Amino acid sequence: MYSKKEASLLTEQFWTSFGGYISPVISAEGERINWINYKTGEKGVRFLLGADKQVASISIALSHKDRELREKYFDKFLSLREILEQVTGEKWQWLPQTTDPHGKAISLIFISREGVNVLNKDDWPAIISFFKPLLISLDKFWCQYKYAFEQLRS
Repeated sequence: MYSKKEASLLTEQFWTSFGGYISPVISAEGERINWINYKTGEKGVRFLLGADKQVASISIALSHKDRELREKYFDKFLSLREILEQVTGEKWQWLPQTTDPHGKAISLIFISREGVNVLNKDDWPAIISFFKPLLISLDKFWCQYKYAFEQLRS
């Protein structure tokens, strides 16, 4: 069992390690990017990475305050579902209505790997091997299809 401080330090070490590992990878548009804090350039659309004592996940979080606008973005992603899953090689989970850890209404598209623990350094290679190809393929998808969302801006 880890103290809160030890757990926080290990988690920080993981993200630092992962950031160093993936930072040399260039985006699909040929640019250097911050993979951990990926900027979609689209307000209310975020790519989130998460890892805890039980699971690692990658999410597309739609956090528009306006429910109708959030639904339009979710529907647009839904119309691109087959392409997203083909490009990433994975089946994603789709939650049109859920809440974030702060109780804010969001829509969420995610994929997770269970049975990994960010506090166990022996699990870090499995978590990194899960994150890296999915992030790269998600970037490839976004670079090709982000323009489909421009018409939704109000």
